[in-house]
Amino acid sequence: MIRKFAAVPGFGSLAALIFFVTIVAGAAAVAQQSPAQPAPAQTPTQQQPAAQPAGNSQASDQEPAPEESTSRKPKPRDYKKWTFNVDGGASLTNGTTRTFVRSGGGIGGGGVAHNTNKYFGFRLDFQFDNLPLRATALQQAQSLSATSHMYALMLDPIINIPATKVWSGYVLFGPSWLHRSGKLDSSTATPGTGCNGFFVWWGRCYAGSLPLNGRFLTESQNEFGYNLGGGIARKIRPNVEIYAEFRYLHGKQNGITTDVRPITLGVRW
Repeated sequence: MIRKFAAVPGFGSLAALIFFVTIVAGAAAVAQQSPAQPAPAQTPTQQQPAAQPAGNSQASDQEPAPEESTSRKPKPRDYKKWTFNVDGGASLTNGTTRTFVRSGGGIGGGGVAHNTNKYFGFRLDFQFDNLPLRATALQQAQSLSATSHMYALMLDPIINIPATKVWSGYVLFGPSWLHRSGKLDSSTATPGTGCNGFFVWWGRCYAGSLPLNGRFLTESQNEFGYNLGGGIARKIRPNVEIYAEFRYLHGKQNGITTDVRPITLGVRW
């Protein structure tokens, strides 16, 4: 039968057209059934994090170090900036003074020190010394009794020497100002006569003679000099020490000298 239709004029062209239409229709149906799917978008959780430098990742794993303080705590002082002292004792005499003054005169004094550090400071002391005249001096003065004393003001650098927590030592030296005064109760010496050794040291001799006005019963003179000495101290409380001290004290004015060696015991706080 097919052969009979093939013999019909135009049948081949019609068959070809039908075949082409069938192919196109089939392709369109396939296209509608399976449309092209777009690539799924990546969610934020699926996105790969950007690569970080190795140094930053290590730093992020470690806890941040606390900031160091730029200011240091002040170190507490192991010394007192200001100290005060009182003392008392007796003095030994020396030089020309020993000729007219006996040893053992009483002493009293006090002072204050400003310490710049544990080992060094400056100390100011005021001291009163009794200077009892010897019997031979009274004989030269032709007097039965007399009084004589001295005031001293001393400013010294002081060097402290800590030995243990309890014991320490110190040395000091510096300039001194002395004021020596006294009074003879009476005297049978004649004004205008020559001065002996006592009246020269007493400071009331003028041009080698006793003053005509009779003003030789009293003395008053200022002398400048130096002092040096040292001591040992023992702590009895956290801020209190007892000490023993020895000094050599020298003053001079117009050829007249005063020399004593005070020995004192005191308290320092």
